[in-house]
Amino acid sequence: MRLHGLWFVLFIAWSVATAASEGALHQPMLPKVYPGSVAIGDYWVSEKLDGVRGHWDGDRLWTRNGYPIQAPDWFTRGWPTRALEGELWMGRGQFDAVSAIVRSTHADDADWLRVKFMVFDLPDHGGSFDQRVQAMGGIADAAVPWLEPIRQFRVATLEELDRKLEAVVGAGGEGLMLHHGSAVYRSGRSDHLLKYKLHSDAEARVVGYTAGRGKYAGMTGALEVESADGRRFRLGSGLSEADRAEPPPIGSWVTYRYNGLTSTGLPRFARFLRVRVEFEGQAASAGQR
Repeated sequence: MRLHGLWFVLFIAWSVATAASEGALHQPMLPKVYPGSVAIGDYWVSEKLDGVRGHWDGDRLWTRNGYPIQAPDWFTRGWPTRALEGELWMGRGQFDAVSAIVRSTHADDADWLRVKFMVFDLPDHGGSFDQRVQAMGGIADAAVPWLEPIRQFRVATLEELDRKLEAVVGAGGEGLMLHHGSAVYRSGRSDHLLKYKLHSDAEARVVGYTAGRGKYAGMTGALEVESADGRRFRLGSGLSEADRAEPPPIGSWVTYRYNGLTSTGLPRFARFLRVRVEFEGQAASAGQR
């Protein structure tokens, strides 16, 4: 009996690993930070939605890091058989709610009825982004209410771009994305895909904690984190009392916001934003648009 149980556990572990490796074959195109000035007429602009990035391979829906998303069958029924990249989104200011739905291993119809998949690219199209924008316009032909292309638009000047950013952020949005019209899809960080936000953000891995003091006695005072380049620093600002009572586990990745770098290369005024979206126990494997 014990032997059968052991084989069952091994089978489940193998199945999960196989599913993750299948999804992980796709390496997404990732943005760099807007440098402050570009030939803006060459770029398409869209709102940077604060949701969960997803990849549709024509058959299944995956997280950015290759883990299957347990969406209901009806949610993806009728989707195109070609690959789509987009954002699982419920509206501005709804990141925590949509991330909880995506992380759930139980597909609840009532929850998923509130979610849309907002498409921002076609990884296997092969053409320029100008051509991909035109092709994404045809997604409406699928007649699926929760499957939409993100609105891509042009601006005439950098001043107009700044005004648009201020309007989006003022309405509760996160920022803007800029995509060069001639760019073909390439995996990894791209000079032709830029994110423009009022604040910078990045990710770091939790490696320890400091003890809280005063009103936070008995709780976590700050997270000790390590960035991808090996630099260590603390994140205390931005933690809620719930975060301090049950901090992100060692090894998990968190997103933090900051205002530039110090002379030693550390983030200035770094503050905790959220735990990076991944399935429980899988957060140490990298991520977010």
